[in-house]
Amino acid sequence: MSIILVTGAGGFIGGHLVKKLSESYQVRAFDKKPLSSWYQVHENVENVVGDLTDYNVVFSATQNVSEVYHLACDMGGMGFIEHNKTLCMLSIIPDVNTIKAAYENGVKKFLYASTACVYPVYKQTTTTPEPLIEGTEYPADPEDGYGWEKLFMERMCQHFHEDFHLDIRIVRYHNVYGPQGTWQGGREKAPAALCRKVIESLHNDTHTIEIWGDGEQTRSFMFIDDAVEGTIRVMDSDCATPLNLGSDKMVSINDMIGILEKIANVTLHKNYITGPLGVRGRNSHNEKIMKELRWSPSISLEDGLRKTFTWISHQYELHHRSNEQQ
Repeated sequence: MSIILVTGAGGFIGGHLVKKLSESYQVRAFDKKPLSSWYQVHENVENVVGDLTDYNVVFSATQNVSEVYHLACDMGGMGFIEHNKTLCMLSIIPDVNTIKAAYENGVKKFLYASTACVYPVYKQTTTTPEPLIEGTEYPADPEDGYGWEKLFMERMCQHFHEDFHLDIRIVRYHNVYGPQGTWQGGREKAPAALCRKVIESLHNDTHTIEIWGDGEQTRSFMFIDDAVEGTIRVMDSDCATPLNLGSDKMVSINDMIGILEKIANVTLHKNYITGPLGVRGRNSHNEKIMKELRWSPSISLEDGLRKTFTWISHQYELHHRSNEQQ
């Protein structure tokens, strides 16, 4: 049976994607981190640790593979992206290696995990921006570092399709969140960071939360189950041009905190501080994915945050107990 390769399988989205795919397919899960650092390790798949910057390693990983889900990337939340532009851009090395090796090994389909950060900053300067539509990424002005790397690789995928007839797919994720991902340490994204901060305020009995900026910055957030379902649907589709993959329900950070207050049954004092903010507002336009797939994300932010909050609460408690025992 042919193999499906998932790069970045030790990461957040990759771990969930491998779990779902392994229910029906033979999967090769690949990541540079040691297995002990993977968010999820599945026993019924081929787990491979290796470095995608080494072309010989990549060539071996893509042998006997029918489809590649290329998720491997050095990234994190806005705090990480704004302070690690070079690291983000260096992801282009494993990107190019992986698509080149996939083509040379006769891979039938190649899916690239891109991001809403490819869209122009000048379209995202207010808290109520127009939803971002595929095809409006030019004239280019993506998020510095991370967005430029993703936009370049999108062009690389499209040229491999045009020049070498590699069947490609491109998904532009809009703020994926959920359990079994980063929730502390600086790489976590807003939903996980805010869940942790609320939990910390309860644990320390301060009922105070720090917020970067004024909290009025807006985003749309997609729960991990929708992200996985949408990713597989895109791979199985006939669409070889980029597709937004995100919720079209935009909320402010203050709104999200309000939802978390209800989940935690607490009223918090908000302490607004200076911090990395990214664009002022961002939302997904979902007309194209509805047309191509007759599907769009459906899990509500309230339901997704409740599941995420419960999981992070458990992780926080385990972490706290471990620290006490040391």
